[in-house]
Amino acid sequence: MIQQLTRQIQFFFCLALMLFLGNGLVLAQMPFEPPQQPDFIPGEEATPAPEQLTEEEQKRLESLVPLLAGNQELWAIGEFVHFGSHSVPHLIKALKMPGSRIRFNAAETLSMIKDPSAVPALVEVALQTDEESKVRSHALRVATRLDPNQVIPAIKGMATDPNSTIRNTAVFEARYVHRKEVLPIIIGVIPDPEQYVSITARDSFWILTRFSGPIHNWEISTPEKRKEWAKEWWAWWEKNKDRFDSRPAPAASPEPPANLDVS
Repeated sequence: MIQQLTRQIQFFFCLALMLFLGNGLVLAQMPFEPPQQPDFIPGEEATPAPEQLTEEEQKRLESLVPLLAGNQELWAIGEFVHFGSHSVPHLIKALKMPGSRIRFNAAETLSMIKDPSAVPALVEVALQTDEESKVRSHALRVATRLDPNQVIPAIKGMATDPNSTIRNTAVFEARYVHRKEVLPIIIGVIPDPEQYVSITARDSFWILTRFSGPIHNWEISTPEKRKEWAKEWWAWWEKNKDRFDSRPAPAASPEPPANLDVS
């Protein structure tokens, strides 16, 4: 009786296995039909900005300036970007208005419009010692992207600022300025009291010149040590400064390797 029951169980198991394999075989042989693709509908092109603004449109831009801070700031930024270079005078005005949010967003909007005529106003903001550091730093970043050849006065002034964040921004943005004048400015920041500022200056100098200096342990360095090490950069500069000229160069700069170790 037990043997008969065992044989029945084996029979049903084999039958179930054959059905399972058979169904799998059928499924494997079914042709694949890709889903039907929807019809492509091209989007509408944006309305181009007018060549000349009417008096009503000028008033419209003036009314948008206060909206750069608040719930409608993204919409206001989009409107300014739509009007392009026509918006630049209004955004330059916004750089001097009360409210750091308005000034920060004005600088951000100028970066989207990409009009180099705004650089002098941005440099002026970057050099204002009574301005908030985030606004000053952003103004320098935007100005450097718009025209790096106009920001050397700002980098020079900010490199000696009492605020370490400002000094760090100055030497970081200096790596995008391919001009001979910025190299002594960067060397002057290598002995900075703040270690992270000093390391930023060292890396920017390497990006512009490929000179990394002798091996030093920057991670545990002291201001006194960095002052001593900076002499090596000055010595290299005296020997090699004639290799460089002050002609404007492309804004793109090579990125350092991710595992760069020049310490």
